Amino acid sequence: MTDTSPAHDDRAQQAVTALRAQDIDVVRVVYPDLLGADRARDVLVDHLPAAVRSGLTFCRAVYHTSPQSDVVPMPGGLAAGMPDISVRPDLETLCALPWEPGVAWCLGDAVDPATGEAATESPRDLLRGVLGRTAEGPRAVIGPELEYYLCERDASSATGWSPYGRAPGNVYSAGLRGDPDGHLLRTLRHLKGLGIGATAGNREFGSGQFEINLDHSAALDAADRAFRFKSAVKEIARTEGRLATFMARPFNEEGGSGFHLHLSMVDADDRNVFEGRADGDADAHGLSGTARHAIAGVLAHAPALTALLNPTINSYKRFGPDTLAPWLIDWGLDNRSAMVRVPPERGDGTRLELRLGDATANPYLAVAGMVAAVGLGLREKREPPEPLRGYGYQEGTAARLPGTLGAALDALEADADLTEVLGADFTRSFLAYKRNEIERFQQYVTDWEFKEYAALI
Repeated sequence: MTDTSPAHDDRAQQAVTALRAQDIDVVRVVYPDLLGADRARDVLVDHLPAAVRSGLTFCRAVYHTSPQSDVVPMPGGLAAGMPDISVRPDLETLCALPWEPGVAWCLGDAVDPATGEAATESPRDLLRGVLGRTAEGPRAVIGPELEYYLCERDASSATGWSPYGRAPGNVYSAGLRGDPDGHLLRTLRHLKGLGIGATAGNREFGSGQFEINLDHSAALDAADRAFRFKSAVKEIARTEGRLATFMARPFNEEGGSGFHLHLSMVDADDRNVFEGRADGDADAHGLSGTARHAIAGVLAHAPALTALLNPTINSYKRFGPDTLAPWLIDWGLDNRSAMVRVPPERGDGTRLELRLGDATANPYLAVAGMVAAVGLGLREKREPPEPLRGYGYQEGTAARLPGTLGAALDALEADADLTEVLGADFTRSFLAYKRNEIERFQQYVTDWEFKEYAALI
């Protein structure tokens, strides 16, 4: 949690002095809601020390508010009179915004003023709690990998938006051929100034779809960087008059956007314990027993993880044969059709890639779920089945993942071991919030229904 000691007051004053020297007069304090969207307040720099001491007051219902600003009835929300949370700036995360002169950015930690403890629904603190409960043994190192679509205004489209730079054949390309306005270069340079570990980017399979890779780091830092990455990309797109969306599948004619997590684990000496010789239990694939247990833990808890890594109704329109999005619970060696892929690098590069998630996933919840599942696999010393061989969309070779958000939520609720690590209060809130989303969708008349039924029936 954020330090509020007298020494921290001194650090706040030092931060103010440093910010003024950079001609920065505003600090934007940002924190994630349950969806992973950024909530924020701009603070004049002279008031930063007071914000650090006392926090910034927000209505706790922010965690219970839908993307359309409906307040979802949940424990601790409407029925409790919509009490406060207090968000305190985390000075360790301060950095200037390259695209907005005079503004710095930092993460905030949400506290329940009544108890002084972390707010129950705080995703950042959920991950902290999971890391604390799985602290024995090796530490997770995670590299986030995210895709998104850049959209342009289009009055002829039903949504008002269409993919930017439409042209076939530009998959895995860079330069003006698939990016005529130079969006990717501009974004990479801004991200470099933000210092979140962006390393490279390219056009992806879909028209207007991009992927930007982030470096590996400790689990909480990786989630922080992925959260800031998503917020930054959306804001940079707004400066261009465009929309960047991490929606799982925004267009019928295009594929989905993934959120892949590369995970390795290191011991106290920072040695990769997934490497085959790390524990004297190497298998024929060059993987240690620890790596196999980690893979098995993810496979065992995959149905429940689906709710955290594919958290919207739209998420399940990304799945299916020939999508490169997994729909079976399996693993493979350098096989992109598997749910868990083990890339070919060994030694320090030995890792697993969880390809289950889509880009709508809240980075903190996605990382927390993966770390929890891996920790359970290590604790129980599970062993995975034989790896997938060939193309991984043949039913009968492995169990199916949940096919709807409702089925995934049921799987999460039923997974007592995983929810114990995540925490009962968080799980209850997440399930209530997401089930309300399903109820609202079931009452909404879609364009598809009108097109399908209105004229003929």
